[in-house]
Amino acid sequence: MTKRRILYVSHEIKPYFPEGEMASMALAFPKKMNELGHEIRAFMPRFGLINERRHQLHEVIRLSGINVVINDYDQPLVIKVASVPGARIQVYFIDNEEYFKRKGSWEDDKGVFYEDNGARSLFFSKSIIETIKKLGWQPDVIHIMGWMSAPLPVYLRQFHAEDPHFAGTKLVYSLFENGFKGCLDDGLEQGMAFDGVNNPELFNQATADSLYCQALRNVDAVLEMSDLAPAAAIAAAKEAGVPVHDGRPFMEQPALLDAFYESLFA
Repeated sequence: MTKRRILYVSHEIKPYFPEGEMASMALAFPKKMNELGHEIRAFMPRFGLINERRHQLHEVIRLSGINVVINDYDQPLVIKVASVPGARIQVYFIDNEEYFKRKGSWEDDKGVFYEDNGARSLFFSKSIIETIKKLGWQPDVIHIMGWMSAPLPVYLRQFHAEDPHFAGTKLVYSLFENGFKGCLDDGLEQGMAFDGVNNPELFNQATADSLYCQALRNVDAVLEMSDLAPAAAIAAAKEAGVPVHDGRPFMEQPALLDAFYESLFA
């Protein structure tokens, strides 16, 4: 078996987020790959609903202090980390005073969608890239889940294809029934336009489905995790020549991912 470096990215990871299908798999997958001998890291946002004392989060001083530019504004990045009880893996948390100190996740206690979720999504994605570079850790596979990570494959493919930290890295996207109602604010499109992303207008008033469509065009493989996964996104991946696989067997037997990841390098 080839030992791989595998990075998992999700805005929901059990036990730090209320239990759901994606949060459960975002724990089960790295836990099993760690048991099989792979080197694992996982990232999620440090939402305000996460109890830092209960989960024993602490700041990683050597990784903090980076500024991430969002639409010409420097936003300080704080990295925190916690160990998942019984799983022998660590989760890194992306934190920032402006974007993640509020008590909710992507909506407030009244269920109202935050007006800056577009910018928050971009900050989360760009911060992962900067943190990996500062770690000096080259992932062989990046396995992405959830809409909030959608800008990540776009940035990796356009700006970091030749970066030694990501050269040869395979991108996998697990597509669950995970989205939001309505549209994102214009913060995502404006931030992408400032960065020089190709065709930023594709992210104008982005819906969950349109985010997935753009993300899936920039990965090496898609795992369809639900019958209710967005059909438009699946079609966009296939149109771009990205192979789409049935991901449901991996939910029942996460160990099968080992062979799947290795097949990406065949």
